[in-house]
Amino acid sequence: MSDVKREWFEVDYYKVLGVSSSATTKEISSAYRKLARANHPDANPGNEAAEERFKEISAAYDVVGDESRRKEYDQVRRMGPMGGTFGGGAGRPGPSGSGPGPGDWDFEGMGNIGDLLGGLFGAGAQGGRRPNPARPGANLEARLDIEFAEAVSGLTTTLRIGADRREVRVKIPAGIESGQKVRLRGKGGPGSGGAKPGDLLVTIGVGSHDLFDRSGRNLTLEAPITFGEAALGADVTVPTFDGSTVTLRIPPGTQSGRTFRVKEKGIVTSKGTGDLLITVVVHVPENLSGAQREALDAYLEIADDAPRREWSAS
Repeated sequence: MSDVKREWFEVDYYKVLGVSSSATTKEISSAYRKLARANHPDANPGNEAAEERFKEISAAYDVVGDESRRKEYDQVRRMGPMGGTFGGGAGRPGPSGSGPGPGDWDFEGMGNIGDLLGGLFGAGAQGGRRPNPARPGANLEARLDIEFAEAVSGLTTTLRIGADRREVRVKIPAGIESGQKVRLRGKGGPGSGGAKPGDLLVTIGVGSHDLFDRSGRNLTLEAPITFGEAALGADVTVPTFDGSTVTLRIPPGTQSGRTFRVKEKGIVTSKGTGDLLITVVVHVPENLSGAQREALDAYLEIADDAPRREWSAS
């Protein structure tokens, strides 16, 4: 039992995997595979919460997925949570001389596990005073709203948290999406008994933009064009997010709603650069001049296209 970890007393690995402590090896493996697929970093790029969940799942399976380690884990868990009093009625006398007193550890008669627990908690096989239990600090949560442009380019800012309004610097990676979380390790609640502090989980809210929207690393834009440009074709100047422009060639007969792709004009992230997706929308004028109306009437008289011919056929 040389590899028993302190967290075995604190973490219910069966609960992490969503199975009962009486689950078969096959049931444990099945639960692990399902959770691992759903939370794998490759399936959740940029999602730190899923990455942390994947680590927890892997750690749990590493113990209860191995028959030998599972037996050791179950034996440790049956002794009670960390910080409780083990044994009772035998071993080193407590203050009354009849057995372990409050705050005493009794490891006699427990064999190797008694030596191991004594080493973990600072008490040998002869007992000793129980130290203050080491408990990790609690994870804290906060929300940070940023502008669309800040989400595209990334930024470092300061966030005030807690009752004491302490300042925490937050680095937001380029390309973060609304609803994603940034984990700041060690910036949560303080630990006790020398344990590490918790983490701070910052949920990001991203504002909207007047022209652009996004789909993952791709930026999206609607470009209005005239009926003439759609029918005859045209070169249209389109803005990009960085302030420059690109020329979009509209082929003759382009339909409203068609999307064109401009390579590498999207969001630049550590995992790659997205594209700019431009969807053209044919603009229909609401107020026609007399000359425009006459021109359209003349066109309709000679037009031979019938976009609703399928209706009459049915």
